[in-house]
Amino acid sequence: MLKGSKCTVRHLLTADLNTFIALVNDLPSRGDYFSTQFKSPETLRKEFAQTSFVTEDSELFVIEDQHHHIVGVITHFKSRTPVTREIGYRLFDPALAGQGYVSEACRLLVDHLFRTQTYHRLELLTAPENKASVRVAEKCGFSAEGVLRESFFINGHYQSVQLFSLLRPEWQATRR
Repeated sequence: MLKGSKCTVRHLLTADLNTFIALVNDLPSRGDYFSTQFKSPETLRKEFAQTSFVTEDSELFVIEDQHHHIVGVITHFKSRTPVTREIGYRLFDPALAGQGYVSEACRLLVDHLFRTQTYHRLELLTAPENKASVRVAEKCGFSAEGVLRESFFINGHYQSVQLFSLLRPEWQATRR
């Protein structure tokens, strides 16, 4: 588990499963940047029983506030090259936006990945108009590289995404 001053980033526990399923499948909380497709509760339970949402290709964590409530999710997963990992995140309750949960969770995960793995590059992809997500990337030291035009099909239309990256030497320079 990764502990910060605002939140804890940890693996999902069996005791969390029903709450997690309800949160992850809450369509209104997804907003404009997440697909409205969702997995059935039984499919999620089966996947959790098999892998606990941790494989070589991806690892899922929940973001927990100081009162032990799950407020979001953060994950890292296989990217285009073996030296690169992509990070994704979602805050479940829009009313919690701007309170620093996702920024702190992202910093904790970035530090963990660079300290424990050999990855050279971490990436974040976000809709350019998703100002909150762009701000998380910037606060965590990621640099904008460009826009991948109409590269995702979400909720019936193509969306462009902005690519951000953080290289190991850049991360190391901020840790000195």
